[in-house]
Amino acid sequence: MFGPDIRTPLPGPKARAVIERDARVVSPSYTRDYPFVIARGEGAVVEDVDGNRFLDCAAGIAVNSTGVSHPDVVAAIADQASKFLHMSGTDFYYEPQVRLAETLAAIVPIAGEVRTFFANSGTEATEAAIKLARYSTRRQGVVAFLGAFHGRSLGALSLTASKAVQRRGFGPLLPGVYHAPYPDAYRFAGSADACAEAALAFITDQMFVHLAAPDEIGAVVVEPIQGEGGYLVPPSAFLQGLRELTRQHGILLVADEVQSGMGRTGRMFALEHVGITADVVMIAKGIASGLPLGVTCARADIMSWPPGAHASTFGGNPVSCAAANATIALLQGGLVENAAAVGDHLMGGLRALQEKHALIGDVRGRGLMIGVELVRDRQTKVRATEERNALVQAMFQRGVLVLGAGRNAIRLAPPLVLTVAQADEVLRVFDESLCEVSAAHPA
Repeated sequence: MFGPDIRTPLPGPKARAVIERDARVVSPSYTRDYPFVIARGEGAVVEDVDGNRFLDCAAGIAVNSTGVSHPDVVAAIADQASKFLHMSGTDFYYEPQVRLAETLAAIVPIAGEVRTFFANSGTEATEAAIKLARYSTRRQGVVAFLGAFHGRSLGALSLTASKAVQRRGFGPLLPGVYHAPYPDAYRFAGSADACAEAALAFITDQMFVHLAAPDEIGAVVVEPIQGEGGYLVPPSAFLQGLRELTRQHGILLVADEVQSGMGRTGRMFALEHVGITADVVMIAKGIASGLPLGVTCARADIMSWPPGAHASTFGGNPVSCAAANATIALLQGGLVENAAAVGDHLMGGLRALQEKHALIGDVRGRGLMIGVELVRDRQTKVRATEERNALVQAMFQRGVLVLGAGRNAIRLAPPLVLTVAQADEVLRVFDESLCEVSAAHPA
């Protein structure tokens, strides 16, 4: 399976039948951008129930890091499933979980000894981080950032500030959470360093003066690359300054690497690009190639809470741990390097398209975590929201799956097995789709 092959008008009859059944029995709170109904897949190619093939640049929202069903991961899952499916790691012991914790301690960007708490999702990893920060610092306050997405359970949702609809109707949320602007170098009128300085100054000169003193803040929770907020890559000076600021005030720096971690940026973790370590790191999505697993890693001296303080019946499920161990072996065996190389190729191709298409205002990212921001006018940078939505649909009709990010950006987050040849197919479809959208939405 190499690339796109659309054989029926989309959606096909079998897809329509499944979607009609879904509408009757599944929660309407889910967001489906287009009518894709998967049947199977291989690598970075997925096939729907009508036999149409697509290049997958969404990867189940950046989850399928090793592809749709990598044989090594499938074999690890089958082997573990044949032995035992569950034996709650919060009450008993099993080697796959211990081995995974040992591996994470060796690779996660945290200085010194590391301990790991296992959960089922990124949201649960966030909840554990919030509780751990409060317990270890005895401070209630948490700083997060506008545009952030950390999950939808009530604690995680309190940190999330991505879309109003995600918070509407669910208040009151967790008290003591304060949001600061996340630096957007593309929309800042000045240099990258000045952008970083302005973002940090808001915390020190506004938040710490008018809202909460620094000795009331237990943690600053930040995405090293903001995901749902628009695939924003902050200036390195921002993250480095944040690390210095938190150390100065005894605040924990909590890095949300749920989307940016596990090789996606061409390094195992995005923090590695800026040369800093965190006190706590949250991991999920790509860690187990599609099986549910959330991880909260922390400095061992911080994760010193007593038995019963926090637990999860299903967290660190043995089958998920087996999948994660196989996934990390594949990442270390070449997929991280592939993400860097193919990501550079894809980024270069997108920047070439930027020269051709006025709709493209900015191309940004690291590795295979790439954002393309669409604007109606490059001078004023007016957001091309309708055009972005139309581009998602046009690419789907041509056999490439992408998702939006922020108000007007496209996110490209394919499996890390994507080849250069497949990246060129993505670029071809992107080009064709931009021509269609530009014609339908003249500037």
